[in-house]
Amino acid sequence: MRTSVSDASTTSHPIGPGGSGSPRIPTVDLRPWVSGDPVAREEIARTVDAALQTAGFLLVTGHGVDPALRTAVRESARAFFRLPAEVKQAYAVKVGGRGWLGPGAEANAYSEGTETPPDLKESLTFATREPFDDPEINAEWYAPNVWPAEAPGLRALCEEYLARMAELENHLLALLGEALGLELDFFTRHMDHPTYGFNINWYPGTEVIGEPEEGQFRIGPHTDFGTVTILDRQAGKGGLQVYTDEGGWEDAPFDPEAFTINIGDLMARWTGDRWRSGRHRVLPPPADAPAEELMSLVYFGECTPGTVVESVPAPVGRVAHEPVDSHTYLRAKLDSITVA
Repeated sequence: MRTSVSDASTTSHPIGPGGSGSPRIPTVDLRPWVSGDPVAREEIARTVDAALQTAGFLLVTGHGVDPALRTAVRESARAFFRLPAEVKQAYAVKVGGRGWLGPGAEANAYSEGTETPPDLKESLTFATREPFDDPEINAEWYAPNVWPAEAPGLRALCEEYLARMAELENHLLALLGEALGLELDFFTRHMDHPTYGFNINWYPGTEVIGEPEEGQFRIGPHTDFGTVTILDRQAGKGGLQVYTDEGGWEDAPFDPEAFTINIGDLMARWTGDRWRSGRHRVLPPPADAPAEELMSLVYFGECTPGTVVESVPAPVGRVAHEPVDSHTYLRAKLDSITVA
């Protein structure tokens, strides 16, 4: 009889406080996966497959990303976000651009067809720094990243952080291929020159944003659009919530050492809806802690432009979606959340 390694490599948490009987978001230790232990890899793959069929979320430890790097990125970005609005305005862009997304630029709930006030956040947004050979692709999906002169250390920190995210994403995508019972490179072979995105999201308190309107969130209810999202978050009363059919909206589990991983709409489509795109929101500043300030580092994994995404057939997949061009699909999603 094979010995289970689940106690060593994975743990699980109910979503939200208490949560007896709630769907679970597991914590996966990547070290046994990376080391190549076949028993551990099989066990982890089964855990991941089960989790992504329910909430669409995981926590991941053993990733090797230095917590000091994560802290340094936050500190450098915070120096920018604390500047006067008229200084930041020089870097203002629309959704999908590279620079500063100021208050009122984005309403993520629009992607679900829900009319809400704009999200209560500011963002610094970056993307791939490597141009493409095709001029049409380059015109739509590449532009030089804009690094604020007022945060002189931010570029080096972010570029180091993004290098670590690319390594982590590669491990995760190989794990996802294994979890589906497919080749390890089933996803990674489509990621040789991706248009990844990176947001530093700042969620200030009410002294900056004022009192939230009815139905207004730091980020409104939505699912992400692409393949895999790697989130480094901070705990807070006005923090991340995850939606499941069984439990509704509940606080997401938190581990300061872990990254929070969720899959997006394109990945769910790719798996023929075997896995669900993780629906989530970020609550507004709480009434009993109005000065609460949080910051999230959000890496959005994407494909190489021109990737045609076809649903994995049955019995693995459950719904045969029409094939889509990954970036035509992504552009439509980005346009849907832009506040006019």
